[in-house]
Amino acid sequence: MISYGKQTIDNSDIEALINILNGDWLSSGPAVSKFEDDLNNYFGSNSACAVSSGTAALHLTGMALGWEENDIVLTSPLTFLATVNSIIYSNATPDFIDIDPASFTIDLNILEKKIISLRKVGKNIKAIIGIDFAGHPCNWEGLRFLADKYELQLVNDNCHAMGAKYCSKKEYAVSFADAVTQSYHPVKHITTGEGGCILTNNQVLDEKVRRLRNHGMTKDKNQLTKNDGQWYYEMPEPGFNYRITDFQSALGSSQLKKLDDFVKRRIEIATQYNDLFSHLELISTPIVDNKVSHAYHLYPLLIDFQKLKINKKTLFDKLLKNKISLQVHYIPVHLQPYYQTNFGFKYGDFPVAEDYYFREISLPIYPKLLDDEVSFVAKKIIDIINI
Repeated sequence: MISYGKQTIDNSDIEALINILNGDWLSSGPAVSKFEDDLNNYFGSNSACAVSSGTAALHLTGMALGWEENDIVLTSPLTFLATVNSIIYSNATPDFIDIDPASFTIDLNILEKKIISLRKVGKNIKAIIGIDFAGHPCNWEGLRFLADKYELQLVNDNCHAMGAKYCSKKEYAVSFADAVTQSYHPVKHITTGEGGCILTNNQVLDEKVRRLRNHGMTKDKNQLTKNDGQWYYEMPEPGFNYRITDFQSALGSSQLKKLDDFVKRRIEIATQYNDLFSHLELISTPIVDNKVSHAYHLYPLLIDFQKLKINKKTLFDKLLKNKISLQVHYIPVHLQPYYQTNFGFKYGDFPVAEDYYFREISLPIYPKLLDDEVSFVAKKIIDIINI
């Protein structure tokens, strides 16, 4: 079966895990600190706090930034549920900005208009979460400008874009955003099985997410109200068990060494798809801004199903019979029953994201995907839509 995404594990990764399992530490040990140092070195951040998942990273970011009831946090409807769920975990209110039809990232023109209109009616906008969708970075210069102009916090949900470049820099994320969240789920660019991280150049924010990932506990002598001895700890506020293990971290450090090669291979596969679909009028391949080096966590292909004799479900069914398993990224979050019922969102609110959803399919793209398999996937899609 050819799936849309898959981890890439080799003997060096396995050896890294074996070394940890044969050692003294399985959790909260030196491999965690090493992984965090490795992340800082690669992504140019001052601080990296590794946690149990990308969702945990988003949750702790919102808490550390002080999101609360009556705060509005703006983001794209074209993202995974975790991005928006993290807003309601903090009792804040999510609202959406439609996507740019070329990059599929947040549309800055719509964003500024939304900020102005909400403030006119007395709403308190607290933050913006930009999604580097599919591996294509947002317009971070523009987002930073608007965040500064309207005194808003800025978060980068960077889960799709590890290894991408913006203005020729792979370290772009922390230079624009107050906090950067990542996920190391198996289909992401690097994996720790499950896992995530908060990257930041803000020491105060880093200290808070570190405390919150470990039940809210601290042994920092500067933060204690008293000190009964070396065993003593205090809990200034309740936190969570969002720690990552040493064996996950060792796998992460091993994977990170190969990230550039993983991205290079993903770009090669995307280039093949671009060439194979270039002659078809009813298919649109991804558009890449000239300021960006796309990391291709996803390869989103847009098909004009209205002009075809088949619909998306039929295409998926036929491809599955050929042992090709696609995916769709994503159902716009505002269309989920919970967000419609509790926040009043409805069809038609964000038409660009909705049109994208109706047309999009995510093609297989991962480093171990062979050239022959890329050609096979493209050929089957072309054969089916030409029926």
